[in-house]
Amino acid sequence: MKANMFFKRCFDIIASFLGIILLSPMLLIIGISVKCTSKGPVFFKQIRIGRYGKQFKILKFRTMFEGSDKKGLSITVGADSRITGAGKFLRKTKLDELPQLFNVFIGDMSFVGPRPEVPKYVEMYNERQREVLKIRPGITDYASIYFRNESELLAEAEDPEKEYIENIMPAKIEYSLKYMKEMNVFLDIKIIFSTLFAVSKG
Repeated sequence: MKANMFFKRCFDIIASFLGIILLSPMLLIIGISVKCTSKGPVFFKQIRIGRYGKQFKILKFRTMFEGSDKKGLSITVGADSRITGAGKFLRKTKLDELPQLFNVFIGDMSFVGPRPEVPKYVEMYNERQREVLKIRPGITDYASIYFRNESELLAEAEDPEKEYIENIMPAKIEYSLKYMKEMNVFLDIKIIFSTLFAVSKG
């Protein structure tokens, strides 16, 4: 486990550094488009729960109108009216997640690992589910692939938040626990490419 974690962290540092350098022109272009198409900051920062229950601020390109995070649910459902025009494209292509390369580089996150939740939902975890807090959260994982259409699934529910808490969130945690048992650098690379394929296919 310790050896896996060491090589995983080395991979994260090198890959995130190279990613930031190589994608810097794209990051700049996206940042300008976010700023020019709606009022508010370029980046969206939100408190999430990381390794060992430590809080950190996750970085994303802002895809909602300013102040929208304080209105409505913590999850997005279908064609959420809070999402900007540019935000719809960024979410569909997952480009809004690119700033998390900085979260990976500084050690808050990993490329692959359980998606970090807001404190409200982590408080609902049982003892077994809290096992996922023993590793760094990630930009992607099994659950990100299998639930890539999560907002559409929630849109079909009578009570979206109840559906998320009772069905989707537990299923995502099970995928995270499965990943923890199999975790290694080669699996991380496989999941990263599977994610890219799923996004391009979508």
